[in-house]
Amino acid sequence: MYRAVAWRAVDRGIDLDDEGSVADVARDAQLEAEQGRVVIDGHDVTRAIRTPEMDAAAARVARLERVREVLVERQRAYAGDGDLVMEGRDIGTVVLPNAHVKVYLDAHPDERARRRAGDTAHAAQGGDVSAIATALTSRDHSDRNRTVSPLTQAADATYIDTTGLAIEDVVLQVLDLVQAARARA
Repeated sequence: MYRAVAWRAVDRGIDLDDEGSVADVARDAQLEAEQGRVVIDGHDVTRAIRTPEMDAAAARVARLERVREVLVERQRAYAGDGDLVMEGRDIGTVVLPNAHVKVYLDAHPDERARRRAGDTAHAAQGGDVSAIATALTSRDHSDRNRTVSPLTQAADATYIDTTGLAIEDVVLQVLDLVQAARARA
């Protein structure tokens, strides 16, 4: 959601430091995020929001308290009472602190950079793993140190280090956690 709002604000020529205007975009936007697609105000931005420029723009937007208030409310409404998977840097700590299953996925910065370098949306960085790792580390530092909803692992989240793991292996670990939670319910 933060990436889509950042994209829409940039698309409209809004200064990302103008908290009120960016919060208005967040409040007024028609947002859809389903089955791997992200659409904002009729624009499919699924790929457009996964660029280095949008990484930086989303980090700036995520620091804005009024934008966070609007999007946290939208995320909670989207979650409703149903079963769903939601990812984000404050989902388990702020958005859905009472979720039955919380997972904190992590990987070594070099691993994350290699994965990102393989993403065609980041081709502008020329696959420079070192530059990508630096950008990711900088974003993490910024998100961990923001005053509103900082990036942190929820105390009751299961930590999974995905370094060297195939996606399928990570999915199986998460499914095991979900099945265990359902068995307890």
